[in-house]
Amino acid sequence: MSGTYDVIIVGAGSVGAPTAYFLADAGFAVAVFDPEASAGRGDNRAAIGGIRATHSDRAKISICQESLDIFAGWEERTGDPIGWRRGGYTFVAYDDAIENVLTNLVVSQKQIGLDIDWVDADRVRELVPGIAANDLRGGTFSPGDGSASPLMCAHSFSFRAAEKGADFHYREPVTDVRVEGGRVVGITTAKGTYDAPIVINAAGAAGKEIGAMCGVDVPVMPDSHEAGITESVDRFFEPMVVDLRPAAGSKNYYFYQNSEGQIVFCITPDPIIPGTDRRATSDFLPMIATRMVSLMPRLANLKIRRTWRGTYPMTPDGFPIVGWAQEVEGFLLAAGMCGQGYMLGPGIGALLTRLLKNEATDRDREALTDLRPDRSFTAEEALK
Repeated sequence: MSGTYDVIIVGAGSVGAPTAYFLADAGFAVAVFDPEASAGRGDNRAAIGGIRATHSDRAKISICQESLDIFAGWEERTGDPIGWRRGGYTFVAYDDAIENVLTNLVVSQKQIGLDIDWVDADRVRELVPGIAANDLRGGTFSPGDGSASPLMCAHSFSFRAAEKGADFHYREPVTDVRVEGGRVVGITTAKGTYDAPIVINAAGAAGKEIGAMCGVDVPVMPDSHEAGITESVDRFFEPMVVDLRPAAGSKNYYFYQNSEGQIVFCITPDPIIPGTDRRATSDFLPMIATRMVSLMPRLANLKIRRTWRGTYPMTPDGFPIVGWAQEVEGFLLAAGMCGQGYMLGPGIGALLTRLLKNEATDRDREALTDLRPDRSFTAEEALK
C-alpha cells in the first residue's frame, strides 16, 4: 500500500483524532496511523473524562480553554452526543500548606485569564453536599471546567474527521519515519510506504519510540495510573473534587459524577509506577476507598463496577511537548501530555492546524514557546 498526503499523524488517540478533524476540516490531506483496531483504543480509553483549564501555567490554561469551548459546542457542531457536562472543578484544602498553595495559585491563574475563585468552606459544602466538614478551610472553584466521555469523543472526532476526508489506517503500526536530506518525507509500516512532508508525533506513551525512528529524542517516560467507576445513582454533586493531601501509596486523588450518574475516581500513585503495565491491581480499591469515604461518607455504600489502569506519558517537567523538532525538518511533536491528553487534545489540534496554515495567534505563539521541544525542562507543573 502507498499514498501521498499533506500531513501524516502517528496515533489516533486523544490528540491525534481531534488534530485529524481540524486539519481535514481546513482542507489538508491527512492520514492517521494507529496500531489499535479503532480510534482511542490506547490510553484515551483509560482517561476518566475530566476536562479543566485549571492549571498553573499560561500555555495549558490557554489550550484547555479552547478545548473546553470545543467540547461544550461539539454536540451543536456535529449532532454527536459526547456526555458533556459543565460541572466545574474544586480543589479542596484541609490544612494550611494546601490552602496557601491554592490561594497563591488563584492570584496568578486569574491574571492569566482563568475563571476561578477561592471559596469558603460553606460554599464547598454547597457544591459537594456531604463532604467532610471537620478542618475544611475552603477550596478553589472553576465553574467553566467539566467532563465528557473519552470513548464517545474518540469515536466522534475520528468519524467526523473521516467524513471530511481523513484516512485512518488501523492495525497498522509505524515502523519507520523516513528522512531524506535532513527532513521528513513520510513513514513506513508493515503494509506499505506513505509520503508526506509533515509527520505529527501524537503517539502517547510510544512518543519516544516514534521520535527515535528519525533521530529525535522525545523525553517521554510513561508511568501507570489506576482508576475506577461505580454504579449509577441519582445526581448529588457536580464538580470534580480534587484532594491534594498525600497518603500512603498516593500523592492525591480525585473523583466526580459523570453524565450517567456514575462516580469516576483516580489517584496519582506515590511512588510513581514507571512503565506501561496496564493490569489492574488489588491494592488500588482499598487505598482509594478509604480516602474517598473519609472525605465523603455517603459514598460508602456505592457498588464498584470496574477498575482499570492506563499510562501517563510524562515529561521531566510535567508539561507537554508541542512544536517542531530541531533535529529534523517537518517532524511536529504533540507528545508527553502527562495524563492530560484528553483535555488538551482538541485545543492542541486546533492550534496545530493554525500553525500549519500560518495563522498562529499571539496566544498560540506564547504556548508554543512555553512547550517547545528544545526547552530546558527545569520547571515543574504545580498541579500535575
